[in-house]
Amino acid sequence: MRLRRTALIAVSSLVLAATAACAPVDDEDGGDASGAADSGAPASAGSDECATDSLPVLSKGKLTVATDSPAYEPWFVDNDPTNGKGYESAVTYAVAEQLGFSKDQVEWVTVPFNTSYAPGAKKFDFDVNQISITPEREKVVDFSDGYYSAAQAVITLEDSDVAKVASVADLADYRLGAQTGTTSLTAIRDVVKPRSAPLVFEDTNAAKQALLNDQVDAILADLPTAFYISSVEIPDSTIVGQFQVQGADQEKFGLLFEKGSDLVPCVDGALAALTEDGTIADLQQQWLSDVVDVPALP
Repeated sequence: MRLRRTALIAVSSLVLAATAACAPVDDEDGGDASGAADSGAPASAGSDECATDSLPVLSKGKLTVATDSPAYEPWFVDNDPTNGKGYESAVTYAVAEQLGFSKDQVEWVTVPFNTSYAPGAKKFDFDVNQISITPEREKVVDFSDGYYSAAQAVITLEDSDVAKVASVADLADYRLGAQTGTTSLTAIRDVVKPRSAPLVFEDTNAAKQALLNDQVDAILADLPTAFYISSVEIPDSTIVGQFQVQGADQEKFGLLFEKGSDLVPCVDGALAALTEDGTIADLQQQWLSDVVDVPALP
C-alpha cells in the first residue's frame, strides 16, 4: 500500500482516534517520531537496567527491529520501515529514542508475519507488524504493553448487497475472506460464523484482488487498513461497519519479543513514557486518525 500525505489527511478527516480496531492470528510526520535521538534518554529514568548500554539487545549499539515485506500503510509508508513514516515506523523510532538509540542505530530485518510469533530464538529485538496480543501467542513469545487498540472492519464494494447489512449476524450469508493468520480471519470464523468457509489469502493484496474479482463478497481487516483500502486503493468500496470480538478483552497490538526477553520491561517503560507525554496519541492522530462515522455492527 502507498499512502500519500494528502490521502492521509483525507483519511484523517474521516476518522477520529482509532483507539478502537485487526491484525494478522494463528491458522490459521509530524512530531518527527522518526527523528534520531541526539543523546538518548533511558526508558526508565534512573533505572540502570534500562540504561542504553545495559540493554539486552542482539547487537551492541543497535536496536534490531523486524517487520514483514511488504509493509502496509497506514502502518508504514512506501514499504520502507526506515523512513519513520506510518504509525508503526513512527512508534518504533519513538521507542528507540526513549531507549537511547539514534535513528541510524535502528536496523530493520524482514520477518514474515506468520513466522514472527513462532516459538524459538529470534533474529530481532522486537517485531512490529500489527501483531495482536493473544493468550495462544503469549505461550511462546512475549509482548510489550499494547500500543494500539484495534477493531475489525468489513469492506465491500459499494454496489454489493453486503453494503446493506446492519449486523454481524447478517454477514453469515455472504462469502467472506481475510489474510491468513490474522485476527480478522479468526473474527470471521468465531464471531460471524458464515455458512460457507471463509476464503483465506496470503496477504491483504490478494484479499483485495479477490474482492475485485468477485471471489468474495467482503473482506475483513483492522479499521485503519480498511480506511486506507476504501479511501485510496479501492475507491468503489465502502466500510460496512466495525465490531469488537465478543467475549474478549479489547484487541491490542503489541511489540513481539522472544520468550523470556529481558528487554520487555524497558520497552514497556518507553511506551509508558510515550503515552504519558502524549506522543502515542499524537502519532495515532497523525497516521491513523480517529473513528467517526463507521457504524458499530451489533
